[in-house]
Amino acid sequence: MLNILFVDDEPNILEGLKRMSRSMRREWRMSFAGSGREALSMLAEEDFDIIVSDMKMPGMDGAELLKQTREHHPQIVRIVLSGFAETEMIMKSVEQAHQYLAKPCDPGTLKSTVQRASSLHGMLTNNNLRTLIAEMRTVPSLPSLYSELMDELNSPEPSLRKVGAIVKKDIGMTVKILQIVNSAFFGLRRHISDPAESVKYLGLETVSSLALAVGIFTQFENKIENKQMVSQLWAHSATVASTAKSIAEIENRKTSIDAFTSGLLHDIGEVILAINLPEEVAKIQELVAQNGMTKLEAERQVLGATHPDIGAYLLSTWGLPRAVVEAVAYHHDPCSYQHESFSALTAVHVADAFDEAKRFEPSEERGPEFDDQYLEKMGLAEKLPKWKEKCATCFDNEE
Repeated sequence: MLNILFVDDEPNILEGLKRMSRSMRREWRMSFAGSGREALSMLAEEDFDIIVSDMKMPGMDGAELLKQTREHHPQIVRIVLSGFAETEMIMKSVEQAHQYLAKPCDPGTLKSTVQRASSLHGMLTNNNLRTLIAEMRTVPSLPSLYSELMDELNSPEPSLRKVGAIVKKDIGMTVKILQIVNSAFFGLRRHISDPAESVKYLGLETVSSLALAVGIFTQFENKIENKQMVSQLWAHSATVASTAKSIAEIENRKTSIDAFTSGLLHDIGEVILAINLPEEVAKIQELVAQNGMTKLEAERQVLGATHPDIGAYLLSTWGLPRAVVEAVAYHHDPCSYQHESFSALTAVHVADAFDEAKRFEPSEERGPEFDDQYLEKMGLAEKLPKWKEKCATCFDNEE
């Protein structure tokens, strides 16, 4: 059962939240605080999974409350509930919150936001990893792409199209811009999976303010230990993204954008590990090289979780579209996901296997490692040759 703390200085709002949440009492344990100070006292006495806070409160506003929550209780998922959707409020909350809700908030929106933030709560049981992910405000970008973006934003006449194209090439920029645009602040009736469309929707002024004033994008520091690994991950992710999109365009064009974004983000868990846990990554690599373990087996032994678990947990916490989260979570084990039609997950699973297979020497005689049971169940196994032929252009372009 999730333990949730709601914070608002208006008694009528708290009463409304209590009434709204009654239908969830079998799934949520709910507490209510009328000020930031009261909330901090409650946080010190009890373990909460999620905090939902108003922004404009007297004494201590929501931004300061969430900042202190992040510093002292980093494992808690932080959600903003605000009646002020102006750019200034977004700027104040974007670094402190994982997700954003706009007042008035109907029960369905509140429920779905909390569920998205906690949907994979049980997938990641390692509390240290949970805390690590909850503390993350950004995923760093490749220095070359970061510089390219900053140069464009600082140019005399920055182009929205060029900014969108740059964001679409980068894992860190993509995940952050999707987190922001899919927040309830913008009142969208659908989730956006295309980073370029997200940039267009937000507009150049907002994107520039977020990037230049707030600093939502950062770049890898030169001292990072796994530079080569990170570069390889970016190249692999870019190829999987374009390959997955090509497969989706054959089978179901409606899934092509989700397939591209899911492919770009499918190994974001490995990026998180490379940045934050280099010693553990070294142990994982050693187990793979010396003990013949698969990467997933080694990750479970060292971390108690896998990179798909870690990546999907971050994306669900940040409120990214469900199709993308699911593709990231199950791209190595699609049979574990109960779905009976072609989806972004299918495209990413196959694209990832295609690209991994080309990393072996021809003498090793290793083909792509597909989940045969999954493809047979979906009636898609016989389509692999057609997909491979279509995707050969992606591999040729990469080379």
